[in-house]
Amino acid sequence: MGTILLADDDAAVRDFVRRALSSDGHTVYTADDGTEALKILDVHGAAIGIIVTDLDMPGLDGISLAREARARHPGVAIVFMTAFSDQLDRIKSLGTSRITGLAKPFPLDKIKQVVRTIAD
Repeated sequence: MGTILLADDDAAVRDFVRRALSSDGHTVYTADDGTEALKILDVHGAAIGIIVTDLDMPGLDGISLAREARARHPGVAIVFMTAFSDQLDRIKSLGTSRITGLAKPFPLDKIKQVVRTIAD
């Protein structure tokens, strides 16, 4: 499986998603905000194929994280998560190539399926 960078400011969500993706065989690096995620990306960027990020985080939000990550690693896939499904329209500004959104809450199987799909 692949290597995933997971960024979410909610520790419970981070743990839930990390466990789901790890159980599917992925290596998962976690960050509690976009700034920490960029630091991890600087160290492990070549290995990271997918970023799973909350859309709304304090400091560097998911959109800004995705823009910066794509500037450094253009091929990285992005999965946005948000509790406010109406905010998923914000991701359209990034284009459609290997980008998708997922409304919270979601079952474990859903995040696994979304990651499998975007990885292909």
